[in-house]
Amino acid sequence: MFELTGKKAVITGGGSGIGKAIAMLFAQRGADVHLLDISEAASAQVAREITEEGGRATAHACDVTRQADVHACLGAIGPLGILVNNAGIAHVGKADNTAEEDFDRVMSVNVKGAYNCLHAAIPLLKENGGGVILNMASVAAWVAVPERFAYSAAKGALMAMTMSVAKDYLQDGIRCNSISPGRVHTPFVDGFLAKNYPGQEAEMFERLSKTQPIGRMARPDEVAALALYLCSEEASFITGSDYPIDGGFIKLNA
Repeated sequence: MFELTGKKAVITGGGSGIGKAIAMLFAQRGADVHLLDISEAASAQVAREITEEGGRATAHACDVTRQADVHACLGAIGPLGILVNNAGIAHVGKADNTAEEDFDRVMSVNVKGAYNCLHAAIPLLKENGGGVILNMASVAAWVAVPERFAYSAAKGALMAMTMSVAKDYLQDGIRCNSISPGRVHTPFVDGFLAKNYPGQEAEMFERLSKTQPIGRMARPDEVAALALYLCSEEASFITGSDYPIDGGFIKLNA
């Protein structure tokens, strides 16, 4: 079950965190993985780790906010079977204290970046006879998270884009779903705590972990396992859906 042998998979933001975990697992299941990341060094390191374990992986330096760059990169990759729109950035702020440049930056990466990849990838999926698109949304698209105005708006847009793409390309054999993680322990979390709470990292990590009803953050590999299922043939009857993986955050925090 959950084999991806012979499938070419493009994963954006594949140089770290959730993207890296998805890339590693997809490669273990036989996919030919293509990692797109703005950091060439990060994606190259992940590609090396995959190939050292016997998998197939290629690193690509790509700024998803630039449509011409995305088209050039995906055009060189050719017909593909899977696109994972994982690249994204966060921002802390309310509506009245989020600067215009910060709002634009979040939208450019999280929304326009996903659109650029869809614009380039859908013709390649059609050429392949169909395939799967998986977008990385967030619990912030479902419920109010304090001081995440721009981020919530972007992830809400991505969830709506998921349903639109699923509807528009159903007859082309393209399935499109999204995942909405709660807090996941990635290098971003560690960097955020070190920057904003120096000397209090352990205390704040524990506090953030307990905001998930299950009592801890998710691991990137747990999100990757759900991604694997949704991109596999075992999920061939699933499209236009969002899957929270949140330790009970959405339903049990009321």
